[in-house]
Amino acid sequence: MYAQLRETADELAGVLWREHTVYRERGGGVVIRGEHVRRWISLAPTGGKDRALLRAGRILDGGTTAPARTEVVVDLTAGTAELATVCRRLLADVAAAADPAPGPSRAGRPGERGEREEKAKKEGPGRAARAARPGRRPRRERHTSPGSWFVLLCVVAVLGAWLYSLFGQYRY
Repeated sequence: MYAQLRETADELAGVLWREHTVYRERGGGVVIRGEHVRRWISLAPTGGKDRALLRAGRILDGGTTAPARTEVVVDLTAGTAELATVCRRLLADVAAAADPAPGPSRAGRPGERGEREEKAKKEGPGRAARAARPGRRPRRERHTSPGSWFVLLCVVAVLGAWLYSLFGQYRY
């Protein structure tokens, strides 16, 4: 089964991407990595004859792979063109899932974006990249919660009682 998966993966990789890496994964399947498009495809045996589980996912920063976003069982006796069509559909689903749909627009609020960008420029290049990312809420300032004040008050009360018991007997 591995030989059949390897042959199919090699043909499929040649059709899909000019730059690719094909290797064997631990479970006995074959992985096709397209580093330039930051996507991967996996063909794994399903237990049935001439059938394979086709999965697709993203390649994250640093080269690690994200879990599969989509998967489908395919018939390996189908031609390479049909398998490539299925792979392209799965890769399109992965790309759509990787690019989140735009949420409610904040562009209508005057001055807000400009102020954020100016502040990010002043704070340095690392902060500018993080601050410019969409979908991130700014961190709130940290305040001591009422629960923390209560614990602090109890600690002070216990400490005061202990000190009173030590020095309370030496009254003048």
